[in-house]
Amino acid sequence: MPLTEKKSNPPVFSALPDEALMEHVVRGSEAAFAALVDRYRNRIINLVSRFISDRDRAQEIAQEVFLRIYVHRERYRPNGKFSTWMYTIAVNLAKNEIRRRVRSKGVVSLDKLIEVAGDSGKFVADPTQKPDRRLHQREVQEYVEEALKRLPEKFREVIVLRDIQQLSYEEIEEVLGIPGGTVRSRINRARTSLQEMLGDLVEGGIDEL
Repeated sequence: MPLTEKKSNPPVFSALPDEALMEHVVRGSEAAFAALVDRYRNRIINLVSRFISDRDRAQEIAQEVFLRIYVHRERYRPNGKFSTWMYTIAVNLAKNEIRRRVRSKGVVSLDKLIEVAGDSGKFVADPTQKPDRRLHQREVQEYVEEALKRLPEKFREVIVLRDIQQLSYEEIEEVLGIPGGTVRSRINRARTSLQEMLGDLVEGGIDEL
């Protein structure tokens, strides 16, 4: 099934919850599948691109995610949450891509600035600011992205899933296949590491911007 964006879907499908749509997909409904693609395509592209920092490649991987969903649709169990199953596939493919890149450690492009590192309000762009200050804040964002690049993969992935994709702790457990205590521990350690790397900006430098 090609990953294409439909101009419109039958209302009966676009209004259905994910799990109900998947029931139709399991029975071979291409319209139901198109509705799921329309609903999640951009989210999956954004998720993968934050893992690998390559939007073009992320689009290709998103294509593969949905192809796998359709090809293996009969493996879906209606008692499980569809989005968890989908995110599991996407994360695994993204991690495979990271491992495939011999010269790359895997990077994250974070467009929500420093929400994961504490006082995000100081970094939120103000449209009334002078151009030179806005430029400086773009530099701050680059600093944040660089800090995220330095996080080990196991810490970076939980930050992306929790603070960017806003998955629950339970969903992250299922997606990554690790215990809840490990999820919480990794998130706390990742946030602490980010705070340390961004300490100069968070604790003092920002007030002078």
